[in-house]
Amino acid sequence: MPPAPPRSHLLGVPVDAVDLPEAAAWVLAAAREGAFRLVVTLNPEIVVGASRDPALLRALRAADLSVADGVGITVAARLRGTRLPGRVPGVELAFAALEAGGGGLSVFFLGGRPGVAERAAETAAARYGCTVAGTRHGYFRRPDEEADVAAEVAASGAQLLLAGLGPGQERFLFERRGALGPVVAIGVGGTLDVLAGTARRMPAWSSRLGVEWLLRVGLDPSRWRRIPNLLRFTWMVAAGRELPG
Repeated sequence: MPPAPPRSHLLGVPVDAVDLPEAAAWVLAAAREGAFRLVVTLNPEIVVGASRDPALLRALRAADLSVADGVGITVAARLRGTRLPGRVPGVELAFAALEAGGGGLSVFFLGGRPGVAERAAETAAARYGCTVAGTRHGYFRRPDEEADVAAEVAASGAQLLLAGLGPGQERFLFERRGALGPVVAIGVGGTLDVLAGTARRMPAWSSRLGVEWLLRVGLDPSRWRRIPNLLRFTWMVAAGRELPG
């Protein structure tokens, strides 16, 4: 197993002190190792979700690598006495791993509406030279469908699984870890939509200034419905609340 970076805990959830190049190097080393590994890209909404979902909380605590995706995580960690090297956005981690892995990396693209994973895979193969092990849309919910998807990933021989399944993606990856095969699984949210060209990638300056989320809201006002979760996260940090267990 690749050397573990320094780990701390925020509200009872692990977060690793690692920057983007270090995280990408860890992912590639783990992919070459040939064992199942779970990578979590932590943001405030996932933490709030885990406060209500014990299964999701178990998944977060089982992460082999947990990186600070959201600026709220880095700020909250600093307020609680832990200084992280910076954000490691899921989309940036996926792109960095694909670029560094090149043609030696076999990848399964899972998630999005029908057709999105295929277009994402085509773009990734053309841009980074990676080997496409397989693709599958993210519209499955029943246990038998989940089992079929996990078996498909395992049979593909993929080293890296980019899973853009939305809320609960970490829970699926953790609960199906025994059936997914020796793959490094990363919950990457909307990354496949960005690769497929169905969603816009935010400019680098918005990430550096910590205003990426505000810019996303301006482009997609429906994101305002996420505000209650962000307020709850802020309250949890201010109150020093630890998740149970």
